[in-house]
Amino acid sequence: MSGSNAVERRIGDSGVVAVLRGISENRIASVARAIHDAGVGAIEVTADGTRVREKVAAVDRELRDTDAVVGAGTVLDAATTESVVDAGATFVLAPDCNPDVIRTCNRHGVVSIPGVTTPTEAVTAIEAGADILKLFPATTVGPDHVGALQGPLGNVRVVPTGGVSADNVASFFDAGAFAVGVGSAIVDYDAIADDDMDRVRETAAEFVAAVESARSG
Repeated sequence: MSGSNAVERRIGDSGVVAVLRGISENRIASVARAIHDAGVGAIEVTADGTRVREKVAAVDRELRDTDAVVGAGTVLDAATTESVVDAGATFVLAPDCNPDVIRTCNRHGVVSIPGVTTPTEAVTAIEAGADILKLFPATTVGPDHVGALQGPLGNVRVVPTGGVSADNVASFFDAGAFAVGVGSAIVDYDAIADDDMDRVRETAAEFVAAVESARSG
């Protein structure tokens, strides 16, 4: 899927960004396929391990025939941004607010989602050209923090990430979340270790059902 606006819409339509962290290169494509088959439209490959470029490219190839968007997370500098975008990432997330990362995303026409907690960080991100804000760590500040940011800053799009679960996801959407970023609550690492992609898909589908229920309630 090309075009930053289309990527943003797909993230919003999905409601979930599945965070793939620490998964081996020989399994990450099949994991991404199983999670997409469960109904997740946005897949994030974290850049805090080895052979990140190759993993992003593998997931991009695997899902090229679908409507999924593939991105990279835990991106801390402009050089890593360049690398993952070249590998096929169409959105880039970070745990912090680094204007260099945001500007690099803008230059390449990919969606930038920097991490923020405070209004100062949020304003810095917006002024640098961020497309969406990643509220991180979300459970530290809680769902009400979504509205607290949106109140003075307008209707900014916020993706709470960090500790989001099936038990609390409704609270984040009720507070105005655009989507949520989810790791272990949607990615079944025990099933991955057993190479059981059916179970990976089933676990992801359970979380997708919780999101759909939260958004329609």
